[in-house]
Amino acid sequence: MARKKRGGSRFGCLGLVAALLLVAGGFWLVHSWGGRGPLQKNVTVSIAPGTSLNKAAEQLEQAGAISSASRFMLLAKFFGGGAGIKAGEYRIPAHLSQSDILKLLQGGKTLQRFITIPEGWPSIMAQERLMAMSELTGKIAVPAEGSLLPDSYSFERGDSREAIIERMQRAMSLYLDQAWAKRSPTTVAKTPREALILASIVEKETGKPSERRMVAAVYSNRLKRGMPLQADPTVIYPVTKGKPLGRRILRSELEANNGYNTYAMTGLPKGPIANPGRASIDAVLNPADSQALYFVADGTGGHVFADTLEQHNANVQKWYAIRRARGEM
Repeated sequence: MARKKRGGSRFGCLGLVAALLLVAGGFWLVHSWGGRGPLQKNVTVSIAPGTSLNKAAEQLEQAGAISSASRFMLLAKFFGGGAGIKAGEYRIPAHLSQSDILKLLQGGKTLQRFITIPEGWPSIMAQERLMAMSELTGKIAVPAEGSLLPDSYSFERGDSREAIIERMQRAMSLYLDQAWAKRSPTTVAKTPREALILASIVEKETGKPSERRMVAAVYSNRLKRGMPLQADPTVIYPVTKGKPLGRRILRSELEANNGYNTYAMTGLPKGPIANPGRASIDAVLNPADSQALYFVADGTGGHVFADTLEQHNANVQKWYAIRRARGEM
């Protein structure tokens, strides 16, 4: 009986050791799968369409996101489920676990990039920015002026420039339609296109949100009276297509009859001179209740408004005094 007891004890110890090894192995597997990954800094990995999980694992190993592609595949079979991975560009944070990496690829949470078109940008500058972005594909011509809604737009590597332009144009068309439907009876615009043209002038004339409705009122009042708008940005647009002029306007440019120069004509120019933002469109469709016909810079980045030419001339003299004090005249 004593010998049997010793043998049973021996087998019992071996069983205990085996159980401990099994537990330790299981712990190692779980920790290896869900613990901190080896990646020391964020990396970007692009998974092409049709890429297998095995090929993606090799890319992840090369990028340093995982230690071993074969081990990743083994653990993925045990813990990863049967969902396939999705193509795209992925931003993998430092020390992300193998488990979360697989979830990232299976969920298709690709890296989102953004392009921003500021309010008042001309279409030629939007086209140049898109063409300069190497992540995009295809070529585009300069879009119609005023057809793009200034905003930030997300995209993924490999998206076409044409598709992004179409999104910007759809956004502008949608917003203009919505704003037109809510227009005030006081707006001078007879059509959505007239609103767009006038909004582009307002956008270029002031960078202060609080002034947009007053600037819109000035130009609305001038149009109602048949006065020339005399907006400097309309003189510059035919010369630079909306880019900064970088010098003073020439006398010949003030006298040029080209369909845009509002010093040489009455009414609106023949088209927008920039891509106006939502606030400028809203300002034109609901201008301030004002009789102002003139405005001039006030030296603080804003403008001072006047109902009469006499008041305006006095304001101009104050502005000249400010410029002389600054050494600008």
